[in-house]
Amino acid sequence: MRRANNQDSLACIPANSAERFHSRGHLLVVADGMGAHAAGELASQIATERIAMQYFRSTESSRVDAIRRSLVEANEAIHQRGQSNPEFHNMGTTASALVIAPEGAIIGHVGDSRVYRLRGGVLEQLTFDHSLVWEMEAAGNSSQHFPKNVITRSLGPSPQVEVDIEGPLPVEEGDCYLVCSDGLTGLVEDNELGPLMECLPEEKLVRVLVDLANLRGGPDNISVVVARVKSVASNDPEVSVQPSAPVAEKPSALIFTTIACFVAAGILGLVGMFGPMVIALLLGVIAGIITIVQWVQMNPAAVVSGSGGTTGGPYRRYDATPGPDLFLQLGDTVAKLREAAEMNNWMMDWSKVEDLQAQGVSALGNREISEAIRVQAEAVIETMNQLREQNDRSASETAIE
Repeated sequence: MRRANNQDSLACIPANSAERFHSRGHLLVVADGMGAHAAGELASQIATERIAMQYFRSTESSRVDAIRRSLVEANEAIHQRGQSNPEFHNMGTTASALVIAPEGAIIGHVGDSRVYRLRGGVLEQLTFDHSLVWEMEAAGNSSQHFPKNVITRSLGPSPQVEVDIEGPLPVEEGDCYLVCSDGLTGLVEDNELGPLMECLPEEKLVRVLVDLANLRGGPDNISVVVARVKSVASNDPEVSVQPSAPVAEKPSALIFTTIACFVAAGILGLVGMFGPMVIALLLGVIAGIITIVQWVQMNPAAVVSGSGGTTGGPYRRYDATPGPDLFLQLGDTVAKLREAAEMNNWMMDWSKVEDLQAQGVSALGNREISEAIRVQAEAVIETMNQLREQNDRSASETAIE
């Protein structure tokens, strides 16, 4: 609603044959660009094009390696383009790529665009936000307030990039995946996403999500891709198991040294030898730090999730059970837009919206929660249609004046 150009890009490349599915699977990508002078728009476009091209051209035997490499090569292409033109300097983009293949769902991820999965009435965020807020929370600083729109990792600004890989994650019949930019998640809450995904068919769902974010202000571009799993082959011959990283043995010698130093410091303190006691304490602290560093280096799983490499989502879970609260939340969004329309004397026809909301109230009274939400979602779409028509009329009148 507030940007003349779209800095988001997306790619949806479903496999159109069984052979193609077994070879590379379905690929869905969303990228959210950043940078002035159309640099963000260019960065996200390069990302989606390069990721798709490199992934399907890849000679890697592993799809995990193929998707990781495609994001790395997209980063190199964006960085080189940024270095070649001062107007594009430091341009960048997020990128979230979802592959649905015979061995499961695989995600390559950089930035704060997200991938969700709805399964069995539970919505799960499968990606870690590379944002200041999430990084600080992961470091234990959740009590402090940080800007929400600062991202800590993206494709393009640096010649190298760390790519998070999630999966392969088992795929089940009925799974619904959502890939989106933060233009959606900044305005539609996670506790709303799950029930909407549960109640609405794919085509209606993407329309409602975009319209809902726009009706709530639409300060950013909004990109949404939804995929629902209709069936899963039970005897698929192509199954690839990625071995987990080997766990190294504990650095036992350093642990023993650390304990010994602290014990010695205690004994020296008891007998009044404070100078040697301080030296023993310092040696113990140094040995302890070295022990921790070696432990983290030898055990990647001990690193905070989101720091790069193969990580361990889901990171957040939400109940996706449809309830009357969502019906009221959607209705409140429509009501606020109507108040604004009356205040500004916009010429908008509310009759269809009123009819839909009356149907929703009736369904709610009959305890048909999903139907009530579905009808209320139709009211959201109609409200947005009316707003677009009003904007078109205003633009025409301004041109005539």
